Amino acid sequence: MSKVYITRTSNFLPNSVVSNDEMEEYLGLINGNKSRSKALVLRSNKIQQRYYALTKEGKVTHSNAELTALAVKNLFTANPDEIKEVDLLCCGTSSPDQMMPAHGIMVHGKLPEMNSIEVITPAGNCCAGMHSLKYAYMSLQLNDKSKAVCTGSERTSILLRSENYEDEIQELSKLQDLPYLAFEKDFLRWMLSDGAGAFMLEKEPNKDGLSLEINWMESVSFANEEETCMYMASEKMENGELKGFAEFTPQESAAQSVYSIKQDARQLDGKIVELSFKKVPEIFEKHNLSSEDLDYFLVHMSSYYFENKIAQHWDDLNMPIPKEKWFTNLGTKGNVGAGSIYLMVDELLNSGKLKKGQKILLVVPESARFSYVYCLLTVS
Repeated sequence: MSKVYITRTSNFLPNSVVSNDEMEEYLGLINGNKSRSKALVLRSNKIQQRYYALTKEGKVTHSNAELTALAVKNLFTANPDEIKEVDLLCCGTSSPDQMMPAHGIMVHGKLPEMNSIEVITPAGNCCAGMHSLKYAYMSLQLNDKSKAVCTGSERTSILLRSENYEDEIQELSKLQDLPYLAFEKDFLRWMLSDGAGAFMLEKEPNKDGLSLEINWMESVSFANEEETCMYMASEKMENGELKGFAEFTPQESAAQSVYSIKQDARQLDGKIVELSFKKVPEIFEKHNLSSEDLDYFLVHMSSYYFENKIAQHWDDLNMPIPKEKWFTNLGTKGNVGAGSIYLMVDELLNSGKLKKGQKILLVVPESARFSYVYCLLTVS
């Protein structure tokens, strides 16, 4: 089978950077009250800035498809006509602009300069971007395609606007309850960011400059063992099952802000790191890999809160990875979900730090129902 290389990377981050102090100017106050959890969450996640595809008045500046298409176009700034050589487009996200048509198709629609080609949209959450990469990787590896573009993107800010929660708050007020959101809804408002990243995949490395050979990719889901942790357009029942949006009346959907993003923070804390290491020894043995072989470790973290927990698990497995080998841009780019690993790889590849022969381990966890993707790259 053919070798496959990431030969080019790009990103698109909308508008200007948003500081911690400005967040509620963009997302709004709920029932006129400042968030009770904002300071606590920001202190824990240590994110200093992020990007929103919004104005302070709440006007949308970019759709998810537009963010993604602009990231794709940025792959071809030196030679715009080269985009016609692409024969596969794979686009992963957890926040599509609509349920139908698929996100990837909408991105393709924003790229009229492309030819009519195969387009794939992996569904999911943070792992969707990695599944996009894996489909493109396998397609080139099997010689089915010759030049592929894959992407990871999110546009969640519009979902975090205060007006999405007002009906629910008004119902709580009628019951003389405190007019504040439950933590599982509110804390995500201070975690998420908008943006898109893109990779070009080819079967030959760059003649000039560095490329990243994809050595292998491994995926695993623990949904057979674990309840849902992060969800949207649904509600979690007492028995752990999800009740989907189609089963709610319009009035119920508004009163319970069914379309908001929710996460069980206690379940997340107890499971997300532990399960991410469950298959690591098996995967490393399968690929004859040692932690000592690694030069860089890129893990998608939603919060710096998990950093020491992750490091401790490596130590517990007697597979330590020194912190100087870690690379992340969470603090400056924010949590962009399916796009985060793309933004990290893009920044590292263009940092001037990499040397040929170095090995980079990517790990992307997904808390929705606990899925994980692992990938090894070699600088070439």
